[in-house]
Amino acid sequence: MPNEILIIISFILIYGGVVAFYRFFGKNGLLAFNVLATILANIEVMLLVRAFGIEMTLGNVLFASTFLITDILSENHSRKDANRAVVISTLCSVVFIAVSQMWLLYTPGENDWASGAFRTIFSNTPRIVCASLLVYLISQLTDVWLYHKWWDWCRKHFKDEKKGLWIRNNGSTMISQLINTVLYTFCAFYGVYDIGTLMSIIVSSYLIFFVTSLLDTPFVYWCRHIHDKHNIE
Repeated sequence: MPNEILIIISFILIYGGVVAFYRFFGKNGLLAFNVLATILANIEVMLLVRAFGIEMTLGNVLFASTFLITDILSENHSRKDANRAVVISTLCSVVFIAVSQMWLLYTPGENDWASGAFRTIFSNTPRIVCASLLVYLISQLTDVWLYHKWWDWCRKHFKDEKKGLWIRNNGSTMISQLINTVLYTFCAFYGVYDIGTLMSIIVSSYLIFFVTSLLDTPFVYWCRHIHDKHNIE
């Protein structure tokens, strides 16, 4: 199956999953999905593929979904809830680093077949995840801060708290995603790939983030409708 089709399917599955978790589990569902997306993205990002005519790392859609989640929490609940999701995901990632590194300390049994693959993948995980932790904190907290700054602007401009959702959603996410893309690429992959490849990763990753930022707006509206209709707390 072409990589392009797989990315589109991933987008539908992941963003649809965010909405489903919110509908059935409320804020706790978003917190759980945010942890899942953060940890899986840190593993998936090690895969480099070519799609839509450009070279890119995977994990972009999963990372983008964490910005969707904090925007939903900011819109429907509070800034405190959005920041709480960021802190919980960060702490869970710390635990993941510790546990995954302990796996590498075990002596494989005679019939073991997986330890080699685990060592190949998770020996590189500390740098990837540590870079992600730092950049994730900076970009996500920036996203939440910008979301509420844009909301203040929307209140003054539209005289209505409900209006201007697409402005605060895209205005906050696109700026914070740019910060995320540049910082993460250099922190995680400097010295692993040459500068040309790094710049290609930045451009391709931000292009995906730019598109997913535009595409996530209907999902924020959808979740606000779910919140208002079902009185989700």
